[in-house]
Amino acid sequence: MSATTIIDAAPLGALIRYTDGSPKPQSRFTKKLAAWERSNGVGRLVKKEPPRVYPTWTAPASFTLHEGNFSSDGVILVTIMRSHSANSRLIFEVAEEPKPGQVRVLLDFGGNTELLHLAESVTAAELWIAREGYRNARLEIVGAEDDERAGDADLAA
Repeated sequence: MSATTIIDAAPLGALIRYTDGSPKPQSRFTKKLAAWERSNGVGRLVKKEPPRVYPTWTAPASFTLHEGNFSSDGVILVTIMRSHSANSRLIFEVAEEPKPGQVRVLLDFGGNTELLHLAESVTAAELWIAREGYRNARLEIVGAEDDERAGDADLAA
């Protein structure tokens, strides 16, 4: 599927796999392998952004994937995020959607919503918020947005 399909249809928290279609080079070719890894990977969908109009140009819609963290002694030192625009030539697929009952920890700012964490339960999400210190985060139960009571599913943290 295209990047536009991911922006339109994939839910926040989904695992997205992307590829350029080329075969993986052998590990002895380190430079070719590093270049291949930049165009082939998987990440969790954490943000979608609409097109942005600037005085001299318009930025296309885009989405951001969280690809991982590098940590030492339990402290995250580097977070790897990769953004893809709607006109990306890569091929995308939804590898896994969030399971019903999981809880999204979301933060709203600048007119956009960003996924901070995907928890297994409301209790786990509240513990994560308390540990990480996000005061303005809100909770959203996966699957509740399809219910008739979707307005009741959003919980303030």
